[in-house]
Amino acid sequence: MKFIKAAVLIIMIFLVILGGFVFKTFRDAGEFKTIVSKNLHACQVITGVQSSEDITIHPRTGMAFISSDDRRPLFDGTRGDQGAIFGFDLSAKEPKPLNLTRDLDLEFHPHGIGLLIGTGAVDSLFVVNHRSDGHFVEIFHIAGKKLIHRTSVGGDLMHSPNDVIPVGPKAFYVTNDHGSTSRFGRTLEDYLQLARSYVLYYDGDRFRKVADQLAYANGINMSHDGATVYVAATVGGSIHVYDRDPGSGSLTFRQAIDLGTGVDNIELDSKGDLWVGAHPRLLTFVQYAKDSNTLSPSQVLVVHLGATGAHRVEAVYANDGEPLSGSSVAACFNTTILVGSVFDGRFLSCDLPSGSIVQGS
Repeated sequence: MKFIKAAVLIIMIFLVILGGFVFKTFRDAGEFKTIVSKNLHACQVITGVQSSEDITIHPRTGMAFISSDDRRPLFDGTRGDQGAIFGFDLSAKEPKPLNLTRDLDLEFHPHGIGLLIGTGAVDSLFVVNHRSDGHFVEIFHIAGKKLIHRTSVGGDLMHSPNDVIPVGPKAFYVTNDHGSTSRFGRTLEDYLQLARSYVLYYDGDRFRKVADQLAYANGINMSHDGATVYVAATVGGSIHVYDRDPGSGSLTFRQAIDLGTGVDNIELDSKGDLWVGAHPRLLTFVQYAKDSNTLSPSQVLVVHLGATGAHRVEAVYANDGEPLSGSSVAACFNTTILVGSVFDGRFLSCDLPSGSIVQGS
């Protein structure tokens, strides 16, 4: 009888602990949040893409570069049709998506992208590419409305690249969104909220780790003066800020900005403020990743940066999954903001809120 009572007590304690863990997981993932809709102005739904996971805009020309791929098969370990980088010319009267990599003779499943503004006449686009023979950063020259492939960069350390920000003709930072190389290990990282992902720096010759202890390192970007690097920690719900040594590429942690949501990609406006696409309910987003019939709420935040680490967070857009699910990026040019999605075959082109006019991204 005593054995039975002890066994029942152990089972009850286990169930309480399990229930607490499940509750904490749902709470931390934002599943209990109430989504209060907040609309942008004069939004148009733009179709003609497979998805729009990452968007960056050339600050002088107004050409938006859009990373587009059928991304759901990647979650099953397979690959769908060839992806593309689309151009969307915001200086045109009636811009339309244009496939800039239609003639690319290379397996192409683009993810995060980063723009390098050259000191001369040549600008470059760096693109994370998930190929069947490995993960690479593809470097393209921008030639008008064409992308000319220059080289592919890969390495053993770069086993789960997500986003990239270039700092030189062949130098860049890239996020590994997981520390584990196995699917089971990555699942444990996500659900146990383990901070095992990291940032790599490629100096043109080799990779090395320059920042770690991140819970799902996702979007990455850099201040206009090159002195600061920003990294989104999706599961951690925060943006990590690092001081950058331009000579060595080393990063020194400065602070974490808690946003309390599943932050994804980061874009900068001309003032240096951060525009962040986010997933307010992460477990819902996981279901949306598996099932196109599931809607996942979208969110856009602006982090207004002040002196000595001060900041102010402004929510500029939120929805319950319509007209765009799974928002992953928000990029600005003049009075226009583009909001992209991880999986939806469309993106939004909207007018910026009054008082938020910027010049370039």
